[in-house]
Amino acid sequence: MIDTTTALELVLRHGAYNTEFFEVDLKDALDYVVAKDVVSRIDMPPFRQSAMDGYALHVYDDFTYTVVGEVQAGDKNDPTLRKGEAVRIFTGAPVPTSANTVVMQERVTVEGNKIIIEEPPKVNLNIRPKAEQIRAGGIALNKGTTIKGVHIGFLASLGLTEITVFKKPSVAIVVTGNELVAPGTRLSYGEIYESNGAMLTAVLKELGYKNTSAITIRDDYDTTKNVLSDTLGKHDVVIVTGGVSVGDYDFVGKAFNAIGVQEIFYKVRQKPGKPLFFGKKEGTSIFGLPGNPAAALSCFYIYVYPLLKKYEGAKHMNLPTIFLPLLSDYTVRGTQAQFLKARIEGAGVRILGGQSSAMVQAFGDANALVCLPVNSMEIKRGQNVKTLLLPTK
Repeated sequence: MIDTTTALELVLRHGAYNTEFFEVDLKDALDYVVAKDVVSRIDMPPFRQSAMDGYALHVYDDFTYTVVGEVQAGDKNDPTLRKGEAVRIFTGAPVPTSANTVVMQERVTVEGNKIIIEEPPKVNLNIRPKAEQIRAGGIALNKGTTIKGVHIGFLASLGLTEITVFKKPSVAIVVTGNELVAPGTRLSYGEIYESNGAMLTAVLKELGYKNTSAITIRDDYDTTKNVLSDTLGKHDVVIVTGGVSVGDYDFVGKAFNAIGVQEIFYKVRQKPGKPLFFGKKEGTSIFGLPGNPAAALSCFYIYVYPLLKKYEGAKHMNLPTIFLPLLSDYTVRGTQAQFLKARIEGAGVRILGGQSSAMVQAFGDANALVCLPVNSMEIKRGQNVKTLLLPTK
C-alpha cells in the first residue's frame, strides 16, 4: 500500500492534461478555466468618474461657487469651468476635464444657483481616476483562472463578449453490484437502492462538469469487461464504484487487466477508501472507487476532483488546506490515515457523527474533511488538525 500523499502525487503526475480550447460566449463561461490570458482593450474606467452625487469644481480660495450646469451618467459633454464655477454631478458621470474635485452633496449648502462648501475640499476627492481598475493592454484574467460570476461581470464591463476556455473533461460513472436496484422499484430481500451513480453525477454537475453519463451493471466478468472497454474509448475520465476489492465477485480489476489498463496504484493506507485504484489507458484516466457511498465520495473529492481540475487547466487543483483547532476530543479507530467528515464552525472544526463508509448523510452537513495522519490515536480539543475545504459553488 502507498500513503495518501504519494497517491495524490501519482494521480496528478499520470492523469491526462487537456490542451483543447475553444471560444465560448461570456454568458456561458461560468466554471470554465481560462485558456489564454484575457487582455483588456480599454481603460477601466475609460474616463474620470464621479464616485458621489455632488458638485464638480476646480478648487480655489473661496467657499462659494456658482452652479452653471449638470453632468449625468452617460452625458458626453465636457463643460469648461471657470474660476468659482461648479456643475451638479451624479455618481458614475464623467468628471469635467477642468474640475479637480467632487464635493459630496451632504457637504454643501445650496442657495439658489450658489453652493457654499462647509470646508476646503481636497484635490481629487471622490474622483475615480481613468484606468483605476485596469489599463488597456493589461491582463484582466490570467490563464488558469476558474471563471466565477464576478469575473463575468468584470469582463462584461470591459466590453468582452467571448473568452477562450479549456474543454472540460467528459466523465463516465460505472456502478457495479448485484445487490443494486433503481430507486422507485420494490426492494427484495438482500437488495439496496443504487445511489452512487446519482450522487456522483449530481456532484459533478454541481461542480460544473455536465458532460457525464452513468450506468449500473451486475457483477459479471464479461459484462464488466465489455462495458469498461466501450466506455474507455468514449470518455476522458472513467469512475468505477464497487468491484475493486478481491472478493469472488469483484471483477473490475480482472477486467482492467484484460482490456489493457495500466495500473498506477492499487490500495492506499487510508480510511475510508483503502481499496482505491488508479490507472490509465491512452488518454483516459481510470479510478476504481469503493462501493460504499461515503467512501466513494471522500475518494472523489480527494483524488478525482484534483485530476478534473488539472485536466481543464486550472491553476489550483488540490482541495484548499488549512489548520484549525478541533472543537472536541476525538478517538481514532484504526491506524490508517483518516479522512473524516467535518464542519468548520467559527474559528474551529468539528468532526461529525456518522463516519461509517456506508453513511453518506453527514456529507450534507460537512464543508470540510479533517485529515489525520497514520497512527493518530487520541486527538484533543484545541489541537490543530489538517482540514481540507470541500469545493462549493
